[in-house]
Amino acid sequence: MKPYTRIIGTGHYLPSNVLTNEDVEKVCDTKSDWIVERTGIEQRHFCEDGEGTSDMAEVAARRALESAGISAEELDLIIVGTSSPDYGSPSVAAILQDRLGCKTICAFDISAACTGFIYSLGVADSMVKAGAAKTALVIGAERISTYIDWEERNTAVLFGDGAGAAIITASDEPGILSTHLHADGSKKDILFLNNGKPVYEPQDRANKVSMVGPDVFKNAVKRFSEVIDQCLTENNVAKEDIDWLVPHQANLRIIQAVQKKLGMNDEQVVVTVNKTANNSAATVPIALDLAIRDGRIKPGQLVISAAFGAGLTWGALLLRV
Repeated sequence: MKPYTRIIGTGHYLPSNVLTNEDVEKVCDTKSDWIVERTGIEQRHFCEDGEGTSDMAEVAARRALESAGISAEELDLIIVGTSSPDYGSPSVAAILQDRLGCKTICAFDISAACTGFIYSLGVADSMVKAGAAKTALVIGAERISTYIDWEERNTAVLFGDGAGAAIITASDEPGILSTHLHADGSKKDILFLNNGKPVYEPQDRANKVSMVGPDVFKNAVKRFSEVIDQCLTENNVAKEDIDWLVPHQANLRIIQAVQKKLGMNDEQVVVTVNKTANNSAATVPIALDLAIRDGRIKPGQLVISAAFGAGLTWGALLLRV
């Protein structure tokens, strides 16, 4: 059994429908300058009618398979991180297993909000290292536009749709060095997505994102810092050894706070939030793929990634590309 795992291919997809801040001004009581100042976001991508989470995930998956140079028949595990699946059941992963023409392999979704990709990669990494799978497709995909409440500008301006994917496989050389996953359900009320009929919550929370912005910001910066420190300490890696930070793209101010803590310059941080907004579980794999494809992240470099989301959930990933 090979003792390590490596990422051997990545891919992403963003819908062609682009909404600029000026477009948002027409449907929401807000201004472009306010959005940029508070979040760093200039535009976002929204699905067209009839375009679902599985459709985006499929394109990202096919691009990752092409990047890895393997066929779908070589996969023996699919995990999709999503809080906005097409159905309650079947899972997006099961839909992909069929569409990609895979064998009857293990396929399931993980709901961990914006930390969904790191959660999914952590589970896939453990399964491959345990010998339960050899090659896995891991995806973060979200159609958050479904749940946007245009009367609530503090959340309406934040989100976009998209999908990102990675192929990991057993390896003789270290690639994914560690993943660190956490949750705190006691703070679930500060960030909430109710994509069904409420049972315990008021009717006005149904099918929308709810957020207490200041509390989310405070907890995000705190948990980002803690889990990154945990990741570095457990791998005996100094901050100065990190080549790239690929953070969850929730808010530019959060990214800059984490960047400052790590002592990294702007040229070491992958930022996509200005062009994609917050794609929830999809932000990390989209940013990773973009930076690999445009040549910024090079083979052999050390990358750290962290995310924070509803649940509350948070996690970090350290990998050698």
